Order: sequence, then structure tokens, then C-alpha cells
Amino acid sequence: MGVFDMVAAPILDIVNKLIPDPAAKAQLQLQIEEMGQAAQFKEIDAQLASQAQQTDTNKVEAASASIFVSGWRPFVGWVCGFGFGYQFIFSPLLGYISAIFHGPVPPAIDVSALSTMLTGMLGFGAMRTYEKIKGINSGQ
Repeated sequence: MGVFDMVAAPILDIVNKLIPDPAAKAQLQLQIEEMGQAAQFKEIDAQLASQAQQTDTNKVEAASASIFVSGWRPFVGWVCGFGFGYQFIFSPLLGYISAIFHGPVPPAIDVSALSTMLTGMLGFGAMRTYEKIKGINSGQ
């Protein structure tokens, strides 16, 4: 719910109480709803402009010859992949082998930070923006 929606509801209540003419009331409600839609479109345009700027930045970074500019995303992706692989494949396997031979238990890692990084890299933030634009409520 946007700021305009929170403001529009009390205004519409006042309009319903103060204006007895149904045609005038309907015209005013239509104008208020059009203003709300215009505000929503401006917000969506601002979000799309921001995403377009980020996309342009990503293109410039990916085209760079410097490994420190173009290589950080793949590096973080590989680190996340290895972290998940260790936590969910190798650590349980090593723990099982360790239990058989009474050896030390391999350490666990905190995958919550990896999950946050990986979901951001995979574009789930853009997915949520898409849901907002389409008016899809994801359990909130």
C-alpha cells in the first residue's frame, strides 16, 4: 500500500459524507483514483530507471579487461556455490565418514549470509519489483 493509498481512503470517506450528488461524487472519486494511478506510475518509472542504470553499470563492469572489475560477480557466485556444496553435500558426507572412523566432525558454515548474497545475485530483488508492478502479494 503506497502513501497515496493511505491518504486517498480518508479523502474518499470525506467525499462520501460531504457530497450528496452521486454524479459529482463519482467524478471526484474518479479524479482521486486517476491521481493515485499517476503517482503509482511515477514510482514504477523511477524503479525502472534505477534498474536500467544498474543494468548499464553491469554491462560496463562485465566488459572491463580488469579482473578486479569484471570478475567480482563470478567470484562471489563461485564462493556461494562452493559454500552451498560444502554445507549440503561434502559436510554431511564427511560427517558420516568421520562418525564411522570416530574422527573429528567437520565444521558447519552459516549459509544465511550466502543465501542473502546468492539471492541478490540471482535477481530475486528484481523478481519482487516485478511482483509489486503486477500487484502480486507474496504473503505480506
